[in-house]
Amino acid sequence: MTDVEHCTALVVDDDNTKRYIIGSWLQRAGHSVVYATNGAETFQRLAEHDVNLVVLDVKLPDMSGVEVCARIKAEPETASMPVIHISAWAVDVTDRTHGLQRGADAYLTDPIDPDEFIATVEAVMRYYRARIRAERMAGQLSAFTRTSLAINAAETFEQLTTVAARGAYDIFAEPASVLVLAPDGRPRRAVSLDGEPEQRSSPLGVFDQLAGLMDLGDVPDTTVTLVSAHEWKSVLPDAVAHGDVAVVMSRSKRGRPPICIGIEARGEPDEVDLNILRQLGQALALAMEALRSFAEQHFISLTLQRSLLPSEHPSVPGWTFSVRYEPASDQAEVGGDFYEVIDRGDHTLVAIGDVQGHSLHAATVMAEIRHALRAFAEEGHDAVTILKLLNAVMLRYHDDQTVTMCLMTLNIHTGALQVANAGHLPPLYLTDGEARYGKGGGVLLGFPADGVAIEETEVPPGGTVVLITDGLIEDRGIPLSTNLERLRTIATPVDDDLERFSDRLLAEFGHREDDVALVALRRTR
Repeated sequence: MTDVEHCTALVVDDDNTKRYIIGSWLQRAGHSVVYATNGAETFQRLAEHDVNLVVLDVKLPDMSGVEVCARIKAEPETASMPVIHISAWAVDVTDRTHGLQRGADAYLTDPIDPDEFIATVEAVMRYYRARIRAERMAGQLSAFTRTSLAINAAETFEQLTTVAARGAYDIFAEPASVLVLAPDGRPRRAVSLDGEPEQRSSPLGVFDQLAGLMDLGDVPDTTVTLVSAHEWKSVLPDAVAHGDVAVVMSRSKRGRPPICIGIEARGEPDEVDLNILRQLGQALALAMEALRSFAEQHFISLTLQRSLLPSEHPSVPGWTFSVRYEPASDQAEVGGDFYEVIDRGDHTLVAIGDVQGHSLHAATVMAEIRHALRAFAEEGHDAVTILKLLNAVMLRYHDDQTVTMCLMTLNIHTGALQVANAGHLPPLYLTDGEARYGKGGGVLLGFPADGVAIEETEVPPGGTVVLITDGLIEDRGIPLSTNLERLRTIATPVDDDLERFSDRLLAEFGHREDDVALVALRRTR
């Protein structure tokens, strides 16, 4: 965040006297000077020094100054560097035209007036600095756009701070720190000293201390200020700051904790830098609020969903049950996956289903379907009738939603099993080391059709039945049939411990992008 005001000029001339005179003019005008006597030395000095201007004699002992200028302008690192030609012999209009056409920014001929020379230097440097500022601003705005997109795509608070810190460094090319306060009350901080961000811990009450450095009230606002390195380190003792730090704090909603970005400011930041920093703070505050709201909705949905799932399943003599519900991740939207095990005396109803969508609405529809399922089961209806009644509920109250459900009626004495399926994945039957899927089929609940698929089978002693939702086997780019076959293969042999068996199935498929419900039941030998 610097704007160099002085000029470092490279004077190239094989005439010692002329080289000295031009250098003295530049030095009296407040500029720094380095020297070269030929073309080869010119490129060596450019590599050794941070040169802003080249004053180049047209006639050099080893090559033409015009050719040296052309090579300077051909290199991306030096293409914008201004070059002033001077000449005592190539003074014709054609010579000056040729020099300017090959890249020179100005062309002076002897005798040179000192005032005209310094005025020419100042003119080309004004243009040079304006071009550098424009190119720098374009680069900053491009980096700001990339950073804004990355910030809005962040799915966790750690990722949010990481991409913001990396982007801040890309924009300003200075060490950057980003702090946010997540809904769990723990601050998240990412620091980028050299472009590669890292997560760091923060002291307790860090945002209260930061608020003491800024004049930011409780209303939606954005404030940018400069704080000293001492003040910054008093809040963040492990911070790396050699001078002032440009700090932005922003909040987009009343009463919310603000976000904070700190950029090391070498020199006095200009208005462009401060405006971009202000916009970056506002973009981060908006993304933070969206992610916070999403996390809060997810927490509500997950709490609702877990509260509605059975806290325990009934104890059925002669049978062992294992159930699982696994949300995709802490930040993923909650879906409508559910399961149910209902003891009806001489038979047991086992249900698994999935409401379309991933949202708080999907979770509430799931709650309604489960309550209706329990009520219809309590009334004594058979599985087919229950599915038809549930379909009527969907058509009447949620005609824009669909539900898949598999409802099994298990005779606990004989092992006889009736499977009524409404568009859900078929059960997986495991017996004596063999694994096969049921018939499946049926029409999803929510369509104006009573398309229930019925299958009659029997679970022999030692047999196991597995019901899943599609979140377990859905992978982008992999056909569903491939993962169904994978599940069938890894399910055998069945572990002696049904809980360990359920954990193994989930672990085999790893992290899921969707919620997963699983019910496994086994008839004891």
